[in-house]
Amino acid sequence: MTTTTPAAVLADSLPAGLVRDASLVAGGAVVTGVLSQVVVPLPFTPVPLSLGTFAVLLVGASLGPVRGTLSMLLYLGAGVAGVPWFAEQSAGWHTASFGYVIGYVLAAGLVGALARRRADRSPLSMAGAAALATLAVYAGGVPWLMVSLGVSLGEALLLGVAPFLLGDVLKAAAAAGLLPAAWRLLGRRD
Repeated sequence: MTTTTPAAVLADSLPAGLVRDASLVAGGAVVTGVLSQVVVPLPFTPVPLSLGTFAVLLVGASLGPVRGTLSMLLYLGAGVAGVPWFAEQSAGWHTASFGYVIGYVLAAGLVGALARRRADRSPLSMAGAAALATLAVYAGGVPWLMVSLGVSLGEALLLGVAPFLLGDVLKAAAAAGLLPAAWRLLGRRD
């Protein structure tokens, strides 16, 4: 039986240790909180357009599935506890857009697992990983939006997906450029 070592993610380029991992998890949550404040409010939907999803793509792919998921769980837990770092400096779970934060946890794990399988090494594979991770964000956000607003699936898609598609394509394209470039800067593509 042949065993293979999982591929490295960008964070594995740093010296190993518990302090490193804890710092990366906390740092990923902070990066997500900061980028979530870059917001374009849309008057026709309760869901703001933010760079939070972009942060999730970068954090999840850079940290890998376990640290990426833990980072988003920390982001979610601290936000529920009152840290105002969800989009528009909100906190708590009573907002119509909280389901997207739940989706961040799923997305970070997914894009991290795909990065662990080297999806972050080329622009095309990273774009695909980003697209799948974005679908995971929607999988958390749309049902929550339906329940919190009492709307149908079609209405939730109009309010919580359609206005964000172009921005999510741009975020995926940016991640597809940045992550492979980071590997090239390290001089590694293994």
